Amino acid sequence: MKKLLIAAALATLLAVALGCGSSKEELILATTTSTQDSGLLDVLVPAFEKANDYNVKVIAVGSGQAIRLGQEGEADVILAHSPKAEEEMVAAGDGIERAAIMHNDFIIVGPADDPAGVGDAATAQDALAAIAAAGELFISRGDDSGTHTRELALWEAAGIDPSGESWYQETGQGMGATLTVASDKGGYTLTDRGTYLAQKDNLDLETLSEGDTALFNNYHVIVVNPAKHSQVNVEGARAFAAFLASADTQETIGTFGVEDYGEPLFIPDAGKE
Repeated sequence: MKKLLIAAALATLLAVALGCGSSKEELILATTTSTQDSGLLDVLVPAFEKANDYNVKVIAVGSGQAIRLGQEGEADVILAHSPKAEEEMVAAGDGIERAAIMHNDFIIVGPADDPAGVGDAATAQDALAAIAAAGELFISRGDDSGTHTRELALWEAAGIDPSGESWYQETGQGMGATLTVASDKGGYTLTDRGTYLAQKDNLDLETLSEGDTALFNNYHVIVVNPAKHSQVNVEGARAFAAFLASADTQETIGTFGVEDYGEPLFIPDAGKE
């Protein structure tokens, strides 16, 4: 009888514990693959969940797709790095309270022997022009992400349309997968620095073009507008945005990667224009 009572008590405690766990609200974060592939979300999301009564569901896709999820009301909060598309989302009334969170930069990486001479190019667009002139393989994400959008802008600035060229290939995948393909095939690609540094040890790719102002890469958080999408968890979205902008989180962002790579993968930007 005593054993039965103990078993019943344990079952009750388990039910209570499970009930408490399930009482947390779900918060849907749509974000770019670079925040996931760099490992940053593995640090930030558990810290947010520990301090707040939400379970975060992360959807890591290209910035374009992340923004579309917000426009369709299928996400609560967006963290992206595609400024023009972000501004259009806010202007259309699908997003509110857009705020700067951090930045890093894009770089062009490729094989160490650099057959196209990218390392000698003065600008990023000159680097792409050198790749095109040499007919060397370039691997594009081709996924409407912030990185893909920036890549296309650089090709346009160089006066080159790479579509349909035999040396130009699209993966349709995220940054980590695209870097792997470029490494395996001995090609060039445009990447955010954070994802590259996080995966560098597994890649046969070197940084060949960097520092151009055209390669600046900034991230913003956007709350999906509840006035247009009534199902949105706006309280949770605002809590997450406030968490990202908080002094403690900004410090975490600013030091993330230093121990492993000797430099931060992102630079904190909260409060800046």
